[in-house]
Amino acid sequence: MNLETLIKQHRAAFTSVFDPALTTGNTIYMELSSTNNELEGLGESEQDAAILQRIAAAGAIAGIGGYLEDRSVYRDTDLFQGDSERSIHIGVDVFMPAGTALYAPLDGEVHSFANRQVYGDYGPVIILRHRLDGFVFHTLYGHLSEDSLTGLEDGKPIAAGEKIAQIGPRPVNGNWAPHLHFQLIRDMQGKHGDYPGVVRPGEVDFFRENCPDPNALLLT
Repeated sequence: MNLETLIKQHRAAFTSVFDPALTTGNTIYMELSSTNNELEGLGESEQDAAILQRIAAAGAIAGIGGYLEDRSVYRDTDLFQGDSERSIHIGVDVFMPAGTALYAPLDGEVHSFANRQVYGDYGPVIILRHRLDGFVFHTLYGHLSEDSLTGLEDGKPIAAGEKIAQIGPRPVNGNWAPHLHFQLIRDMQGKHGDYPGVVRPGEVDFFRENCPDPNALLLT
């Protein structure tokens, strides 16, 4: 059984990552693909305001988008360059104001955490390890506030519904518009305090399997 199917089977028993819970009725799709130039040319504060205004105008509480989205926004960030450009987003972004609280969706423990202060990176990030019907998997929470890391240690038990973090502001969140990067991960591949959230187009088949659509766990 794959991870996405397992989560769907148990979805009703999970706690929401947000309060109130996110649904298809109180969220809107927030496109950041290469074909959308809506935010181009705007300064940082203007981008942040435009995102929140769009959410409010739709009568929603959050903007959600991004799984397997091909984005051009990373072209200006050295972190995503190299032998070939990383442009495929393998998590989901949830745009909400800085300070929004986040809660563990099910019992687990802290796998690892870090404060990745490189422009365009996660900033503060927490990775939890979970077990479900004998299946081990992980949830990643990126672009957090710095105080979200206070008191953490690897292996610390986390209960379902426990507040684990809050969305961080610029610039400590990697200097992005305030949002949560939420990702499912089967195999951490030996990584600690980090896991790619953006990959190369030629790597999509592997990461689609290792990091399935997190909306299965995020939306009720």
